[in-house]
Amino acid sequence: MASKKDKKKSGMISTNAVVAENKKARFDYELLERFEAGIMLSGSEVKSLRLGQCSIKESYVGPKGGEIWLWGANIAEYRQAGPHLQHEPTRPRKLLLHKKEIHKLMGAVAKQGLTIVATKLYFDKNGRAKIEIALAKGKKKHDKRETEKNRDWARQKQSLLRNKG
Repeated sequence: MASKKDKKKSGMISTNAVVAENKKARFDYELLERFEAGIMLSGSEVKSLRLGQCSIKESYVGPKGGEIWLWGANIAEYRQAGPHLQHEPTRPRKLLLHKKEIHKLMGAVAKQGLTIVATKLYFDKNGRAKIEIALAKGKKKHDKRETEKNRDWARQKQSLLRNKG
């Protein structure tokens, strides 16, 4: 087992660390309710995640056959694994949720026309890979402009306070 110093030197991500974040989701969608889900991964995928080689910007979440799946998440191949142990980088991955949560998500998508968005991928305190998904409602163009305006004003306000004090 590698010590904490060795992990920092090797570039490995420890527990409670965010591996990938989808910042664009917060800009494009109004996030209503968040859920924590486990992900079914192979060994080489977990090792690749520990090195931080993942992107969920282009990914989307949806139901398939009574289950919730993650499509389009790009987890790079783990170079140290042999050719027969490699995984497909963008393969669909099953998300592990309670039945009650699955029914709630599927109902919201079907009845209310909401979207399920992947917001961040991280390791929990037990070292398990988790993904945070959210029920989201798409923003209109004027809502996006307002969000951007508020963000700019908050940034200006902080710089004014910093300069004054």
